[in-house]
Amino acid sequence: MKLFVLKEKDINEKVANEIVSLVNEKPSCVLGLATGSTPLGVYKALIQKYANNEVSFKNVHTYNLDEYVGLSLNDKQSYHYYMKKVLFDHIDIDLNNTHVPNGVDVDKSLKGYDEEIKNAGGIDLQILGIGSNGHIAFNEPGTSFSSLTHIVNLNKSTIEDNSRFFTSIDEVPKQAITMGISSIMNAKKIILIALGEHKAEAIKRLFQDSIREDFPASILKTHPNVEIYCDALAAKYLKQEVK
Repeated sequence: MKLFVLKEKDINEKVANEIVSLVNEKPSCVLGLATGSTPLGVYKALIQKYANNEVSFKNVHTYNLDEYVGLSLNDKQSYHYYMKKVLFDHIDIDLNNTHVPNGVDVDKSLKGYDEEIKNAGGIDLQILGIGSNGHIAFNEPGTSFSSLTHIVNLNKSTIEDNSRFFTSIDEVPKQAITMGISSIMNAKKIILIALGEHKAEAIKRLFQDSIREDFPASILKTHPNVEIYCDALAAKYLKQEVK
């Protein structure tokens, strides 16, 4: 794993530049996308680069990591709605080439999501965040490293983390459909972004703990092409030599 400790604005710019370079080199590339607050700055940077005619997304295919079970595509808390609002509606991507697990027709996603990704040529670049308990996507501690797309029961800490996006914690769905850990590890390259002091413990464990299923992100150590981008607060527990 390669670690970069930068200011948030520099992280957003550097990651956006990597995506633009990939798209310009391979216009029909496959991007794995994340939701939540972590990638918002990257998406804003991509929108600006598109507006500046630096890149076109018209042939790009995207696959999102996860979706809440029970939320319709048009629900304002769904990740399908989120992606349109923060990225897809502002660039020239063909919406037919964008894919988010279906939180209502769950069986369809469970049966076909990984196969769709495989048929598209596999994910060229996967964007990830990390949960305070080490989850990647919605793969909670204890998830099998061999898992493919599946339904998960969200841990209390994950529900609490995501409650800031809802009016109250009671509105947060208790289940989600998510790409599995094996699904994520099949990506050719992975970029993980961690911002803020509340991610510092997870980042420390990512670099210093052993590889085990009760800390899902630890599997990233076995991937041949992973970049970790942290701001100073997220990296504060790391020893200087790790940097």
